[in-house]
Amino acid sequence: MTWEYALIGLVIGFIVGALAVRFGSSKLRQQNAAQAELEKNRAELEEYRKELVSHFAHSAELLDNMARDYRQLYQHMAKSSNELMPNMPIQDNPFNYRLTESEADKRKVTANMPPRDYSEGASGLFRPVQDKKQ
Repeated sequence: MTWEYALIGLVIGFIVGALAVRFGSSKLRQQNAAQAELEKNRAELEEYRKELVSHFAHSAELLDNMARDYRQLYQHMAKSSNELMPNMPIQDNPFNYRLTESEADKRKVTANMPPRDYSEGASGLFRPVQDKKQ
């Protein structure tokens, strides 16, 4: 019977000791506080990222509207300058540049062309024999 009491006392002692260590440890409380702060900071960072994406999307929309309005204004000025001053030479007209295609369209066209860093025909060692005689 004494072994049984000793064994039960030992098990209860382990449980009480584990609970005392678990709830009495200052390092564990610090770790829990740091974990809570980390989760809070992660939530704030995710909210900030969402606000940043929304801000840039709105800014891009405003810039697009501004560019469209500028293009319309320039086209209006170019058209009215041609109507009001029909005899003026094109080089003297301050609105002689027409916005027919954007810079992005021009870049797309040049991007599809091969680079011009090579000669038109074969040269050097790769030139055919009959071309070398000439």
